[in-house]
Amino acid sequence: MNTKNLVLMSLLIAVGAALYLVIPGYNGGMKPDFMLTMMFIGILLFPQVRNVFLLAGTTGIISGIFSSFPGGFIPNVIDKFITAFVIYAVIITFKKVAGNLIASTVIAGIGTVLSGSIFLSIAIFLLGADLPFTGLFLTVVLPAVAMNGIAFFIIYPIVTGLIRRSSFKTVLSN
Repeated sequence: MNTKNLVLMSLLIAVGAALYLVIPGYNGGMKPDFMLTMMFIGILLFPQVRNVFLLAGTTGIISGIFSSFPGGFIPNVIDKFITAFVIYAVIITFKKVAGNLIASTVIAGIGTVLSGSIFLSIAIFLLGADLPFTGLFLTVVLPAVAMNGIAFFIIYPIVTGLIRRSSFKTVLSN
């Protein structure tokens, strides 16, 4: 593994964690997971299984630690691994299209829907609580999709522009 790439991946996750901490909660303290957005950027830049594994693990653990959802640690870790590898498969399958900003923003939106659905399903199952999946999906996941999509659309071109001017070896370098 290239140390520069590891540093960039960790910076992406750190920026996502910082954004997560400063964004105010809504609907009882729920927040959009901007670490998820940064994980998608990392997967787009470094589409290799070991990188996806590292991004998923660190994103899952850190977002689990900061989760405002009761008992949200384990659902966060599980959800990030599943989401990361599904998005990785989508990116590998649609490699030529995934480089386009609009297409990659759509992929990030789909990933956020997937992540939110998996998180809510696992959290409701593990807690055994009578929480309304549809209500939480509509009031938490869909606004998070919009916010993560906007954040991705703004942040991804900035990151790719910086990488093109640097010596980082990413998929953009090839």
